[in-house]
Amino acid sequence: MRFNADEIASVLQQEIEQFESQIDVREVGTVLEAGDGIARVYGLSGVMSGEMVEFPNGVQGQAFNLEENSVGVIILGDYLGIAAGDEVRSLGRLLSVPVGEAVIGRVLDPLGNPLDGKGPVDAREYRPVEVIATGVSQRQPVAEPLQTGIKAIDSMTPIGRGQRELIIGDRRTGKTAIALDTIINQRESGVKCFYVAIGQKDSSVAGVIAELEKHGAMAYTTVVVAGASSPAPLQYVAPYAGTAMAEHFMFNGQHALIIYDDLSKQAVAYRQLSLLMRRPPGREAYPGDVFYCHSRLLERSAKLSDALGGGSLTSLPIIETLEGEVSAYIPTNVISITDGQIYLQPDLFFAGQRPAMNAGISVSRVGGKAQVKVMKKVAGGLRLDLASFRELEAFAQLGTELDAATQARLDRGYRMVELLKQPQYKPMHVVDQVLSIYAGTQGYLDDVPVTAVPAWEEAFLSFVRQHKPGLWKTLDERKDMNAEVEAEVKTAIGEFKSQYTAAKPSA
Repeated sequence: MRFNADEIASVLQQEIEQFESQIDVREVGTVLEAGDGIARVYGLSGVMSGEMVEFPNGVQGQAFNLEENSVGVIILGDYLGIAAGDEVRSLGRLLSVPVGEAVIGRVLDPLGNPLDGKGPVDAREYRPVEVIATGVSQRQPVAEPLQTGIKAIDSMTPIGRGQRELIIGDRRTGKTAIALDTIINQRESGVKCFYVAIGQKDSSVAGVIAELEKHGAMAYTTVVVAGASSPAPLQYVAPYAGTAMAEHFMFNGQHALIIYDDLSKQAVAYRQLSLLMRRPPGREAYPGDVFYCHSRLLERSAKLSDALGGGSLTSLPIIETLEGEVSAYIPTNVISITDGQIYLQPDLFFAGQRPAMNAGISVSRVGGKAQVKVMKKVAGGLRLDLASFRELEAFAQLGTELDAATQARLDRGYRMVELLKQPQYKPMHVVDQVLSIYAGTQGYLDDVPVTAVPAWEEAFLSFVRQHKPGLWKTLDERKDMNAEVEAEVKTAIGEFKSQYTAAKPSA
């Protein structure tokens, strides 16, 4: 066998160029004590805050507390297999998760491991879980709407791409329902969706995933799960992991939506870790930096400048209140960080108003900037009308005689409340919302019985789609309503009413 001298020389040259004289040095420490999701480690004197470490059973941890004689480590996995005396290695890197198209349509844990039985995540890129949020100069104002498909929200508290809108309310008042409807409504918008379940029952998360699959939403959604049975460190890390996955699309000029369900459970997990680490407790036993815990998370949601691709990350954090106590520590913290809140009131929920949004307390600080022009025109005075209706309703309960004008306003208010009700998993197109709200605010429903409003609305929207497709298309393309288009809408309502009233007696 003959050797080619040139070939041997090129191989040797390549090996010499690639030779590294550095020795791979890693610090090794010893576990002093372990339990409840944390471990105290002696000997890792050079470890950095947030650096990853590895235990003998393959479970990883993160340096959380740097103390004089030991390091407090949060264990990201099963801590029951770790005992005092075990060897701990520092890994010299930060916690990272897989990102990109590979995570879309998957159910993952906060470390990026699959939970859906569909095999490993074939990701080409990884992204650190904790990064500093983009600066003010790298952003642009929120002006592009993100349609939720829910009439009450899109008309009164509009959400824009890059906004942070809090969903707040007691348990079982429909907070998750609003989030899921918003995800389902992104089907044709190209927005990538991320649902982070923190401290939820596994059965509840399974129900959410089943509904998303049923409505075809899992094709563009990633579910990150740190359930009620997950250790506190995983519940604490989950929102940051989900945000890192979503940020990848924002920095690549795309649009993403992330839902944190819910941050009050993450705060409880963080409090547990902090108390176990002997960090000094503050108000309600939460550590002093719990505000920073949420602010550094939510500040990562933004609408990037055109120079950076114009991508956006919209977040809908959910906070659960106790007995409607919005002035508690965590609710007030998150309210002060976000750009508005949707407050769900138990009384309205149990009275049958779904979504149970209190129009008086709910607000969007971006306002009409994140609304399409036609919705702004049609629903401009809706919030004030509903607020005055609530006052009138309270006044009327005293049994006072009302004059005809006041009674008319009260009657229209009842019809508008009925019109804003919406069943779950049925988000509406913005054009259908506009037509429906226009009919209500202009008094075309005043002669329709309150109980018949939903049926009238459904029949009217069906009539427009079937018999006036040109009008529907014009509204969809222009997203505006001039005098000519408004005249067409009025004609369409008139034609429908003449048919509907004629058909009603025989029905």
